[in-house]
Amino acid sequence: MMKNRPGIINSRKYDGSLHRSWECELISFDDEEIICRGVFEKTVEHRDLGLIHAGTISYERFWLSRWYNVFRFEEPDGTLRNHYFNISMPPTFDGSTVEFVDLDIDIVVWPDGRVFTLDLDEFEQNRQLLCYSSEIVGMVDKTLDEILAEPARYLS
Repeated sequence: MMKNRPGIINSRKYDGSLHRSWECELISFDDEEIICRGVFEKTVEHRDLGLIHAGTISYERFWLSRWYNVFRFEEPDGTLRNHYFNISMPPTFDGSTVEFVDLDIDIVVWPDGRVFTLDLDEFEQNRQLLCYSSEIVGMVDKTLDEILAEPARYLS
């Protein structure tokens, strides 16, 4: 397990096309889990999360066998902003690059305990457009139910 070195995160769509890519610091990884740290270089206006300020820190956890990843966003002063789940296929990792297939649905958990599921409409559109298999749809449904039943269980 090597620590604290540069890395890349690639978020892909089901058809393999690159959706987003960003640099990170690989904090730790082993045969089960990868933990990265990213910093927003510029302020971003997110349709569901509002204004994310430059300097916001994102601790990003990926499990090699789980159908989601979770980001812990901290304000530049270190206070918790929110947690953000991406429903996704299990990632691949080559020692420096994490790649995952984003399956559209996201869950945001605010510090006061409010939980919102986002992008169900995008999932339905892409399910048909990109021809998600019944196995993929089943895993998405199962993962969504599991997280929503007890979201705090998955937060750190």
